[in-house]
Amino acid sequence: MRLRPLTLCAAVLLVAPLSPSWAQETRPPTGRALQPNDIFRLRDVGDPRLSPDGAWVAYTVTTTDSAKDKSDSDVWMVSWDGTRTLRLTSSPEGEGTPRWSPDGRYLAFVSGRYDSKGGQVWLLDRAGGEAVRLTNLPSGVDDYAWSPDSRRLVVVSQDPEPGSDPKDSTGAKSPKPIVIDRYQFKRDREGYLDRRRNHLYLVDVASGKAEQLTTGDFDDTSPRWSPDGTRLAYVSRRGADPDRENNTDIFVVAAQMGATPSRLSTWTGPDDTPEWSPDGALIAYLQGSEPQLSAYNQDVLAVVPSSGGAPRLLTTALDRDISRPTWAGDGRSIWALVGDDRAQHLARVAIADGAVTRLVEGRRVISGFDVSPDGRIVARAATATKPFEAFAVEDGALRQLTRVNDALLGELRLGTTEDISFRNRDGLTVGALLVKPADFEAGRKYPLLLRIHGGPNGQDQHAFAFERELFAARGYLVLAVNYRGSSGRGQAWKKAIFADWGNKEVQDLLAGVDHVVSLGIADPDRLGLGGWSYGGILTNYTIATTPRFKAATSGAGSSQQLSMYGSDQYIYQYENELGPPWKNPKAWEKVSYPFLHADRIRTPTLFLGGEKDFNVPIAGSEQMYQALKSLGIDTQLVVYPGQFHGITRPSFVRDRYERYLGWYDTYLRPTTP
Repeated sequence: MRLRPLTLCAAVLLVAPLSPSWAQETRPPTGRALQPNDIFRLRDVGDPRLSPDGAWVAYTVTTTDSAKDKSDSDVWMVSWDGTRTLRLTSSPEGEGTPRWSPDGRYLAFVSGRYDSKGGQVWLLDRAGGEAVRLTNLPSGVDDYAWSPDSRRLVVVSQDPEPGSDPKDSTGAKSPKPIVIDRYQFKRDREGYLDRRRNHLYLVDVASGKAEQLTTGDFDDTSPRWSPDGTRLAYVSRRGADPDRENNTDIFVVAAQMGATPSRLSTWTGPDDTPEWSPDGALIAYLQGSEPQLSAYNQDVLAVVPSSGGAPRLLTTALDRDISRPTWAGDGRSIWALVGDDRAQHLARVAIADGAVTRLVEGRRVISGFDVSPDGRIVARAATATKPFEAFAVEDGALRQLTRVNDALLGELRLGTTEDISFRNRDGLTVGALLVKPADFEAGRKYPLLLRIHGGPNGQDQHAFAFERELFAARGYLVLAVNYRGSSGRGQAWKKAIFADWGNKEVQDLLAGVDHVVSLGIADPDRLGLGGWSYGGILTNYTIATTPRFKAATSGAGSSQQLSMYGSDQYIYQYENELGPPWKNPKAWEKVSYPFLHADRIRTPTLFLGGEKDFNVPIAGSEQMYQALKSLGIDTQLVVYPGQFHGITRPSFVRDRYERYLGWYDTYLRPTTP
């Protein structure tokens, strides 16, 4: 194996002792308003990982280079007491997915530096020196995990391309025709799908030699080593035609070439995220909902003997989303994240009876965590006014370890985020967030923006949302409603919109607007709305239902749903929920009413989307733009070149915010603070 050296960027920063509790932080009474350009200064802390001795936390910091118009991620470390910070990488290609070797010698990460093929695993020796590349797989590395003895990695990598493209007379590659024979034949960011699949490889750390462990016309993902290093648990979908089902199962295979895997789970829906108990006797995993509810999935934590047998479902009564299972060192409980209404908490689930104890609660979101062998816990957490940072979890409280956004936050005067609730037309209580401008004055009526989350099974939570704060800084009230279909309220709340899109959600959204108007703080003649993805779809449904909104922005949405059949990536969900259009045309017509009844729309609407979006193709926005243009309604279409479902080029991200503000300001005319 040839190891290409990299000089380690090791700048140690000594910082003052940190406040003992996040809850004790104070904010300056004055400051400036947030601006679109501030998106370039916002940093994101991700994927915190504790060293085996618990002394250090590795994490990533994503920054934006406005001059180069790109984002970059680097690996950093902070000491457990928070007094020392060390930057480990600084290459322009970026690094991510830091993972400590169990013996503590190496910190591995994934990077595409030096023109390596895709992202490869690199190793930093804690004794010092340069990072070296370990893997050189043709399709790069999608995921990896250390063996308990630190001598091997298991790696997930896609099958290599069958051959290189031919070259034309100038020496440039000539593209080949795209030949498709799969039921699921396209996916956002990946494009058209061929028969190349993801499989497991074993990589020897000493030599770098990689051997393929699994094969076949199906994907193998999420590998985890048994504590003794002899077996691997992983996830695979191995039906007759894997594209036509969502039945992933847990498999176990000996960690040696030629071994035959055995299926451990038999549930007809998805099983995912296997994690071995400390003694290797059990495997915890997440069991999903029945296949028909794939678009409204809610996992249940389960455990099954690693040798085979019937599973035990631990959190059926919880009726909340659960994720990231991680065994406690004593094997008697499992740490996990639990999604609640407008928040996500760190919790402990008892193996004996499934009792759930929330360790860290409050109006915040914990999106990730890691546990060291000695029981220390680090978490990635955010609130409505503080972006994600890394925190030590101690005695049910959070102690802040990183402060990458303190300089920016110290300049700003942010809005106030409140929990509100109201009754919908069916008498059910709906929860929402209401963001008020920082200089909110009682007795004054403000223009109101209804901003709609996507999913639909996402939710608006107590995590920093640049968009909401930007609108509040401009003088708007911002309402974010967790309509029926959202997560955080249980399975029944999620699946309430099954095959009935644009009905109950719109009722809940309008009930929220009515409630805020009834409080006397929102001007009923200056109402706007908008969203992205399913939020854009609901924007279209809403403006086709009522003319009361004076401005709308619809991003990455669709309305003529029949035209999405075969052109987006949701064929499995469509046929499960609506049925084939030739068998159930009325259902497809029902959910397409914004396009089929576009003549009801009176709201000036800005449509936006990514040119290469295969999730909700730009055709959905083009069709609605064309309809409104034909009807003489004020409208505009913005297409972002080369972008997928999510807009990632920094200049385009800023452009989108500026266009939002320009559109709303034109029709709603807020008083800028």
